[in-house]
Amino acid sequence: MKSFFLLIPFALFSYLNMQSSQKINQANKTGNVKITFINTVKEKPLKLNSGKYLNPFGEEYSVSKFKYYISHFSFTSGKNNFLDPENFHLIDESNAEALHFSFALSAGNYNSLNFLLGVDSLHNVSGAQTGALDPLNDMFWTWNNGYIMAKIEGHSLQAKVVNNKLEYHIGGFMGENNVLKNILLQFPPGKSLIIQEGKTSEIIIEADIDAWWQQPNDIKIADHPVCSTPGPLAKKIADNYSKMFSIKNIINNGGASF
Repeated sequence: MKSFFLLIPFALFSYLNMQSSQKINQANKTGNVKITFINTVKEKPLKLNSGKYLNPFGEEYSVSKFKYYISHFSFTSGKNNFLDPENFHLIDESNAEALHFSFALSAGNYNSLNFLLGVDSLHNVSGAQTGALDPLNDMFWTWNNGYIMAKIEGHSLQAKVVNNKLEYHIGGFMGENNVLKNILLQFPPGKSLIIQEGKTSEIIIEADIDAWWQQPNDIKIADHPVCSTPGPLAKKIADNYSKMFSIKNIINNGGASF
């Protein structure tokens, strides 16, 4: 009987050690997540140069450029967060390859995702950079003003400037001019991102330009055809466009979508 009681601590230790090993093994298992962005206007695919659109104020416009930075992607599973190691992505409607990217993610179920819309203050003052942050991407002003976080260029007859130019270059990373936006997207009720070892799941995110014009701020082209410096107008436009994202679809492990 004495030997039986002596075995209890050993059995308990073995059990706890096994549980710990299982958790470690699970954490070491990874699959892949693919993030795809679909840029739209009123839920219809954006067409550069050829599309004609009406904003909520009945002003017609076309779009020739649409770009924005997202960074610091993370996923939530319970109380744990899992980060995208690449950090910075430039979503560019003119480049099909720039509308999606993939990275490894620990196996498990996830119920929300989070990302920064823009480039954090540190990387705005970190000198010449490469990849998505290369100044040659035409999304950088100066070391004082930093990166353009989001950009729309196009034309509108309501734009009473040379060539009826529509131009929103939205930036600012310091103090009261900071336009950085933290975007949290909860997955639809009963839906989750499921990552299995060696498999790829996909999240499709819709970005609707129609959000740029309203809620909480009315932005009329006739009043504001151009915004190309940090300041109060840029902040108002950023407050609007931060609402443009929604989860369009989740496709788990190459299977059916919801």
